[in-house]
Amino acid sequence: MQVVFEDNHIIIVYKESGEIVQGDKTGDTPLSETVKAYIKEKYHKPGNVFLGVVHRLDRPVSGLVVFAKTSKALSRLNSMFRNGEVHKTYWAITKNKPAQSEGTLVNWLVRNEKQNKSYAYDHEVPDSKKSILKYREIAHTDNYTLLEIILLTGRHHQIRCQLAHMGCPIKGDLKYGAKRSNPDGSISLLSHHVEFTHPVSKEPISVDSPLPNDNLWKGIAK
Repeated sequence: MQVVFEDNHIIIVYKESGEIVQGDKTGDTPLSETVKAYIKEKYHKPGNVFLGVVHRLDRPVSGLVVFAKTSKALSRLNSMFRNGEVHKTYWAITKNKPAQSEGTLVNWLVRNEKQNKSYAYDHEVPDSKKSILKYREIAHTDNYTLLEIILLTGRHHQIRCQLAHMGCPIKGDLKYGAKRSNPDGSISLLSHHVEFTHPVSKEPISVDSPLPNDNLWKGIAK
């Protein structure tokens, strides 16, 4: 686990692909428990450690995850996430190049719980949620394109689904149309940057993620 930012109220850590943020039916140790153990050891805390989960990343995605270390920070961060006051930027590597180097995608997403998958439509359909993101191309190699993505809504698998619908599935994302998996089971999607006003101190917080330990990431995101 890599701590990217920490103070009395907040801790921001880098999540490796494959880690889960919160406990689930797999029974694997979630990142939240690893962070709690780190806090307990670092500050010699007796008893239970408070840690609030304010958002999640899909298991195969890597990058920044924000946790609250106090209940005051948790309630304020929860409302900031709800109100769109936490600005997150993602990087995605795709095999295909988008037709336009930048643009705004507007789709209606329907979530299929059984398949744990979302489907994108170009118009409103029953049970769909309007989903908006902005993307721009920031680098490319002979084979791959690096896109920067800003989410304007937060839907289930939104980036994965909308990019695939555009014809640019994320590298390694078999669920959304990639031709082959990544060797480590990851998908090439990174929660790269987060910025917000600190919920307690009101100071501006702006943090970048380290890159995954992968030659393609290191080559394309120089």
